[in-house]
Amino acid sequence: MSGSAAARICVAPRNRADDARSVQRAGALDLDEAEESGAAAGAEGRDTRTAVRAWLRLLTCTTLIENEIRSRLREQFDFTLPRFDLLAQLDKAEDGLVLGEASKLLMVSAGNVTAVVEKLLASGYITRQPSPTDRRVQIIRLTHAGRAAFRTMAEAHHGWVEELFAGLSDEETATLTDGLARLKRSAQGRIAPREPARRRAGG
Repeated sequence: MSGSAAARICVAPRNRADDARSVQRAGALDLDEAEESGAAAGAEGRDTRTAVRAWLRLLTCTTLIENEIRSRLREQFDFTLPRFDLLAQLDKAEDGLVLGEASKLLMVSAGNVTAVVEKLLASGYITRQPSPTDRRVQIIRLTHAGRAAFRTMAEAHHGWVEELFAGLSDEETATLTDGLARLKRSAQGRIAPREPARRRAGG
Protein backbone atom coordinates (compact mmCIF):
# COMPACT_ATOMS: atom_id res chain seq x y z
CA MET A 1 0.00 0.00 0.00
CA SER A 2 1.51 3.36 -1.04
CA GLY A 3 1.73 6.36 1.27
CA SER A 4 -0.85 8.20 -0.80
CA ALA A 5 -3.21 5.25 -0.76
CA ALA A 6 -2.81 4.86 2.96
CA ALA A 7 -3.53 8.53 3.49
CA ARG A 8 -6.93 8.25 1.90
CA ILE A 9 -8.34 6.17 4.73
CA CYS A 10 -7.77 8.81 7.35
CA VAL A 11 -10.01 11.77 6.63
CA ALA A 12 -12.43 12.42 9.52
CA PRO A 13 -14.14 15.31 11.29
CA ARG A 14 -12.54 16.58 14.49
CA ASN A 15 -15.44 15.54 16.72
CA ARG A 16 -15.81 12.05 15.30
CA ALA A 17 -14.34 10.32 18.35
CA ASP A 18 -16.97 11.78 20.66
CA ASP A 19 -19.71 10.86 18.20
CA ALA A 20 -18.35 7.32 17.88
CA ARG A 21 -18.26 6.78 21.64
CA SER A 22 -21.82 8.07 22.01
CA VAL A 23 -23.11 5.87 19.19
CA GLN A 24 -21.21 2.86 20.49
CA ARG A 25 -22.56 3.21 24.04
CA ALA A 26 -26.13 3.52 22.80
CA GLY A 27 -25.73 0.67 20.34
CA ALA A 28 -24.04 -1.61 22.86
CA LEU A 29 -26.95 -1.21 25.28
CA ASP A 30 -29.41 -2.16 22.57
CA LEU A 31 -27.31 -5.15 21.53
CA ASP A 32 -27.00 -6.37 25.11
CA GLU A 33 -30.78 -6.23 25.51
CA ALA A 34 -31.26 -8.13 22.27
CA GLU A 35 -28.81 -10.83 23.28
CA GLU A 36 -30.49 -11.28 26.67
CA SER A 37 -33.93 -11.72 25.15
CA GLY A 38 -32.77 -13.70 22.11
CA ALA A 39 -31.67 -12.50 18.68
CA ALA A 40 -34.17 -10.24 16.96
CA ALA A 41 -35.10 -11.97 13.70
CA GLY A 42 -36.30 -10.31 10.53
CA ALA A 43 -38.96 -11.54 8.16
CA GLU A 44 -36.50 -13.99 6.57
CA GLY A 45 -35.08 -15.22 9.87
CA ARG A 46 -31.99 -12.99 9.69
CA ASP A 47 -30.65 -11.51 12.92
CA THR A 48 -31.47 -7.83 12.47
CA ARG A 49 -28.82 -6.89 15.04
CA THR A 50 -25.97 -8.38 13.01
CA ALA A 51 -25.59 -5.35 10.75
CA VAL A 52 -25.72 -2.97 13.72
CA ARG A 53 -23.10 -5.00 15.56
CA ALA A 54 -20.82 -4.99 12.49
CA TRP A 55 -21.32 -1.23 12.04
CA LEU A 56 -20.35 -0.54 15.67
CA ARG A 57 -17.24 -2.70 15.32
CA LEU A 58 -16.31 -0.86 12.13
CA LEU A 59 -16.91 2.54 13.71
CA THR A 60 -14.86 1.62 16.77
CA CYS A 61 -11.91 0.37 14.70
CA THR A 62 -11.99 3.42 12.42
CA THR A 63 -12.06 5.84 15.34
CA LEU A 64 -9.33 3.97 17.21
CA ILE A 65 -6.96 3.89 14.24
CA GLU A 66 -7.65 7.48 13.14
CA ASN A 67 -7.05 8.83 16.63
CA GLU A 68 -3.77 6.93 16.91
CA ILE A 69 -2.60 8.23 13.54
CA ARG A 70 -3.54 11.79 14.50
CA SER A 71 -1.54 11.44 17.71
CA ARG A 72 1.53 10.00 15.99
CA LEU A 73 1.52 12.69 13.30
CA ARG A 74 1.38 15.34 16.00
CA GLU A 75 4.00 13.74 18.25
CA GLN A 76 6.53 12.71 15.59
CA PHE A 77 6.09 15.43 12.97
CA ASP A 78 4.19 18.26 14.72
CA PHE A 79 1.65 17.90 11.90
CA THR A 80 -2.12 17.57 11.68
CA LEU A 81 -4.13 14.96 9.80
CA PRO A 82 -5.98 17.53 7.63
CA ARG A 83 -2.65 18.96 6.44
CA PHE A 84 -1.33 15.45 5.77
CA ASP A 85 -4.49 14.57 3.81
CA LEU A 86 -4.17 17.69 1.64
CA LEU A 87 -0.51 16.94 0.91
CA ALA A 88 -1.56 13.39 -0.05
CA GLN A 89 -4.05 14.74 -2.59
CA LEU A 90 -1.50 17.18 -4.00
CA ASP A 91 1.11 14.42 -4.27
CA LYS A 92 -1.20 12.69 -6.77
CA ALA A 93 -2.07 15.88 -8.69
CA GLU A 94 0.82 16.67 -11.03
CA ASP A 95 -0.81 19.90 -12.21
CA GLY A 96 -1.95 20.96 -8.76
CA LEU A 97 -5.50 21.41 -7.50
CA VAL A 98 -8.02 24.21 -7.66
CA LEU A 99 -9.14 25.09 -4.14
CA GLY A 100 -12.68 23.94 -4.93
CA GLU A 101 -11.39 20.55 -6.07
CA ALA A 102 -9.44 20.14 -2.85
CA SER A 103 -12.57 20.95 -0.86
CA LYS A 104 -14.54 18.20 -2.62
CA LEU A 105 -11.77 15.61 -2.31
CA LEU A 106 -11.38 16.23 1.42
CA MET A 107 -15.14 16.61 2.00
CA VAL A 108 -14.71 19.87 3.91
CA SER A 109 -15.90 23.41 3.31
CA ALA A 110 -13.90 25.85 1.18
CA GLY A 111 -13.29 27.95 4.29
CA ASN A 112 -11.74 25.03 6.14
CA VAL A 113 -9.53 24.15 3.16
CA THR A 114 -8.35 27.75 3.07
CA ALA A 115 -7.29 27.53 6.72
CA VAL A 116 -5.27 24.38 6.02
CA VAL A 117 -3.77 25.96 2.89
CA GLU A 118 -2.59 29.00 4.86
CA LYS A 119 -0.76 26.74 7.32
CA LEU A 120 0.96 24.84 4.50
CA LEU A 121 1.87 28.06 2.70
CA ALA A 122 3.51 29.36 5.87
CA SER A 123 5.50 26.12 6.12
CA GLY A 124 6.72 26.44 2.53
CA TYR A 125 5.14 23.12 1.60
CA ILE A 126 2.81 24.43 -1.12
CA THR A 127 2.42 27.37 -3.50
CA ARG A 128 -0.78 29.18 -4.46
CA GLN A 129 -1.02 30.92 -7.80
CA PRO A 130 -3.83 32.20 -10.02
CA SER A 131 -4.81 30.06 -13.00
CA PRO A 132 -3.28 31.30 -16.28
CA THR A 133 -6.73 31.07 -17.90
CA ASP A 134 -8.78 32.61 -15.09
CA ARG A 135 -7.05 34.72 -12.46
CA ARG A 136 -10.04 34.37 -10.14
CA VAL A 137 -9.19 30.68 -9.77
CA GLN A 138 -6.41 29.76 -7.34
CA ILE A 139 -4.27 26.66 -7.92
CA ILE A 140 -2.23 25.03 -5.15
CA ARG A 141 0.81 22.83 -5.79
CA LEU A 142 3.40 20.97 -3.76
CA THR A 143 6.86 22.47 -3.44
CA HIS A 144 9.94 20.24 -3.42
CA ALA A 145 10.10 20.68 0.35
CA GLY A 146 6.43 19.77 0.66
CA ARG A 147 6.80 16.63 -1.43
CA ALA A 148 9.85 15.52 0.53
CA ALA A 149 8.09 16.13 3.85
CA PHE A 150 5.00 14.26 2.70
CA ARG A 151 6.98 11.26 1.46
CA THR A 152 8.73 11.02 4.84
CA MET A 153 5.43 11.19 6.74
CA ALA A 154 3.71 8.82 4.30
CA GLU A 155 6.40 6.19 4.83
CA ALA A 156 5.88 6.44 8.58
CA HIS A 157 2.11 6.36 8.08
CA HIS A 158 2.41 3.18 6.04
CA GLY A 159 4.34 1.56 8.87
CA TRP A 160 1.78 2.65 11.47
CA VAL A 161 -1.08 1.12 9.51
CA GLU A 162 0.88 -2.11 9.02
CA GLU A 163 1.58 -2.21 12.76
CA LEU A 164 -2.06 -1.67 13.70
CA PHE A 165 -3.14 -4.44 11.30
CA ALA A 166 -0.44 -6.83 12.55
CA GLY A 167 -2.98 -8.96 14.41
CA LEU A 168 -4.56 -10.01 11.12
CA SER A 169 -3.05 -12.44 8.63
CA ASP A 170 -2.70 -11.45 4.97
CA GLU A 171 -5.68 -13.68 4.20
CA GLU A 172 -7.80 -12.06 6.91
CA THR A 173 -6.85 -8.59 5.71
CA ALA A 174 -7.76 -9.52 2.13
CA THR A 175 -11.11 -10.94 3.29
CA LEU A 176 -11.81 -7.77 5.27
CA THR A 177 -10.90 -5.59 2.30
CA ASP A 178 -13.21 -7.57 0.01
CA GLY A 179 -16.06 -7.42 2.52
CA LEU A 180 -15.69 -3.66 2.96
CA ALA A 181 -15.68 -3.18 -0.82
CA ARG A 182 -18.98 -5.08 -1.06
CA LEU A 183 -20.37 -3.08 1.87
CA LYS A 184 -19.44 0.15 0.09
CA ARG A 185 -21.24 -0.94 -3.08
CA SER A 186 -24.27 -2.05 -1.06
CA ALA A 187 -24.49 1.25 0.80
CA GLN A 188 -23.94 3.36 -2.33
CA GLY A 189 -26.75 1.50 -4.08
CA ARG A 190 -29.18 2.39 -1.31
CA ILE A 191 -28.27 6.03 -0.68
CA ALA A 192 -30.24 8.69 -2.53
CA PRO A 193 -28.10 11.37 -4.24
CA ARG A 194 -27.82 14.55 -2.19
CA GLU A 195 -25.45 17.43 -1.61
CA PRO A 196 -22.47 15.96 0.29
CA ALA A 197 -22.12 17.06 3.89
CA ARG A 198 -19.08 19.13 4.68
CA ARG A 199 -16.72 18.12 7.42
CA ARG A 200 -14.56 20.34 9.57
CA ALA A 201 -10.92 20.16 8.59
CA GLY A 202 -9.42 21.39 11.85
CA GLY A 203 -6.21 22.88 10.40
